[in-house]
Amino acid sequence: MHYLWSDDYWLLLMQLYLKKPIGIKPLYSRAMVDLSLALHIPPQALYEQMFKLRRLDTPRLEKLWKDYTTHPNKLTRDVKRLRKMHGFGQPETFYDGVEINKSFEQDFQPLKEDEELMPIMLIIILDLYFRLIPMTMVSDTPEIIKLAKQMRLKPQKVVEVMEVFQFCDPYLNSENLLIHPLLAPCQEIWQRYGNTNPEQLAALASQLKDYF
Repeated sequence: MHYLWSDDYWLLLMQLYLKKPIGIKPLYSRAMVDLSLALHIPPQALYEQMFKLRRLDTPRLEKLWKDYTTHPNKLTRDVKRLRKMHGFGQPETFYDGVEINKSFEQDFQPLKEDEELMPIMLIIILDLYFRLIPMTMVSDTPEIIKLAKQMRLKPQKVVEVMEVFQFCDPYLNSENLLIHPLLAPCQEIWQRYGNTNPEQLAALASQLKDYF
């Protein structure tokens, strides 16, 4: 289990699990990601813990489940107290002196080059990039319109990112010099995912869309 995990957090997961629709929440659902960011624990780790909660793997979990699922007001009250005790909203205080790996968190934070975008958006756009050809990377392409709407962007913003990815694409053999604020973040995403298995990228992009 993740080194920052505390058994106190079972209540937070239980509250999330019991939110309608009741059950395991998608890996990158906004609620799951928000909790991950608050705890500095990757969504994958919380996702695995949620499965343990559903299976009631230990007597402790069985007791917690019995105590709280029949008393939702008690769960709400204790979660509120837990959040206050653990410094939610003041992580710099609670995690003072604790080494925190923020690599996954950066993917869910606005880019300093363009606060309208996050790295996860670039990943999703890259997946669509590989499904289109350059001549269809225009703002009136249905797939681009659909994706832009899902991420609450203008289609032209998606096209702008794809144009930068074209510069990153070695198969297009671009010899031009590109000066664009999104070049560095797009190159980073390309280095991470541009040469991976397309099916793996597609699976990741599909999961990340749950955030929106």
